[in-house]
Amino acid sequence: MTERPPSCRAVVFDLDGTLVDSMPMVLAAHAHAIEPYHPPLSGPEWFARLGGPPVRTLTELLPDAAHVAPALRRLEDFMAARAARVQPFAGGRELLATLAAAGRATGLWTGRDRATTEEMLRLHHLDGGFAASVCGDDLATHKPHPEGLRVVLQRLGVAAGAALYVGDADVDVLAGAELGLRTVLIRHGRAVAPEVAARAWRVVDTPAEAYALVAAEAV
Repeated sequence: MTERPPSCRAVVFDLDGTLVDSMPMVLAAHAHAIEPYHPPLSGPEWFARLGGPPVRTLTELLPDAAHVAPALRRLEDFMAARAARVQPFAGGRELLATLAAAGRATGLWTGRDRATTEEMLRLHHLDGGFAASVCGDDLATHKPHPEGLRVVLQRLGVAAGAALYVGDADVDVLAGAELGLRTVLIRHGRAVAPEVAARAWRVVDTPAEAYALVAAEAV
């Protein structure tokens, strides 16, 4: 394999909706969590809010602070009962192996908490694939604040201009753009606001398309 110039020395991935097909469950879990306390939200409304730990999302959404803890329990119970149904997207593990073979560093930046992130990675044999990671409960800041992404790049020892970031939420694009990081947005068929799409490096429909872009750019 011919060595590529260092224009793309590392790739950072989101987890839910990017490497594992969990977003339908995540959205359903949040809807279930707020059902007794708040009118339903549409998918786009949820996508505009997600990106950090659920407690932050619920705290911002529910006007009565006394409802946050029971809503969080509803969410956690819902997800725990269905966690085994979540599957990785086809091609993700293979892409990580290809990047490693090509000498490209890989990182993970997710709003999911550290404990369930590690369990998800272990369950799907992805736990050996990342040289650096930041989870939703590791820092005081959360997406779209770019600090977590900056920390991952620092731990990888790679400048933003020499990396790619892959995610499926508007907050991923906003964070990547803040750092000048080329960000691939997986839209899963949803409509993306023009102002968000304009800040993405590429917008694709499926993880398979994103993986192909990454492989072409980084390998």
